[in-house]
Amino acid sequence: MEPPVLRRALETARTTASELGLEVADVRVVHNSDRVVLRLLPCDVLARVAPSRHLAEAAFEVEVAHRLAGVGAPVGELDPRVAPRVHERDAFALSLWTYYEPVGRDITPADYADVFMRHHAALRRIDVDAPHFTDRVAVALAGVDDRERSPELSDSDRGFLHDALVGLSAGTSADRARDRLLHGEPHPGNLLNTCRGPLFIDLATCCRGPVEFDLAHGPEGVAEHYEGADPALVDRYRALNWALFSAWRWRRDDQMPDRDHWRAEGIRRVRAALARI
Repeated sequence: MEPPVLRRALETARTTASELGLEVADVRVVHNSDRVVLRLLPCDVLARVAPSRHLAEAAFEVEVAHRLAGVGAPVGELDPRVAPRVHERDAFALSLWTYYEPVGRDITPADYADVFMRHHAALRRIDVDAPHFTDRVAVALAGVDDRERSPELSDSDRGFLHDALVGLSAGTSADRARDRLLHGEPHPGNLLNTCRGPLFIDLATCCRGPVEFDLAHGPEGVAEHYEGADPALVDRYRALNWALFSAWRWRRDDQMPDRDHWRAEGIRRVRAALARI
């Protein structure tokens, strides 16, 4: 968020939390992109604030998190002191979450696979209306093909990303027998190492597909510890995930920090992943 919008988001979080009976003397920015994550002190709440056009997405995330917490999933939970809902105020959608102090040790591939298996088991116990991951591919492809939405994408890279998205997703709609509810984007940035153990966050990306689509977001070596995973399919989806990542970075309104670096790096990662398969 640009500074003026960020200041409004901070004030919205402070005011909303205070009116809900939480003490807020300080607001710290944890992450800032098109949405912002804030730590409110001394109540120690994590506030996720997005423009109100993301209200439906925020509500979906709250619903998924609430249901998963009810079945003991390894996920970051909503703050228990307030109702599990999204607050719409001053053109923002705001949700309040438990803050987890991170611990220092790395999450090993075996531990990553273990939390994946526990998370997928919990997802099988809830029922939510989630899109198929190929819907995400279709949105990314539309952005790549639309010059107005991705004006800085060169013709050669536009053609490359188009072919990668189409080719890597080809055939995925033919056999849905292995599809199940997934996290959707369980990369290392969305897995917190806490005193409670590893916890997944950012649940708005929940979708349907084979487990290999989730596993492809994890570090190398994780799939080897996940019983029944298809290594070739993991490699294919790893390339697809980098193609999706690259497509988002070339959107005109993308606000990811260090975007120019990740635009070039994303294309490079797609080429490397394709070479591997």
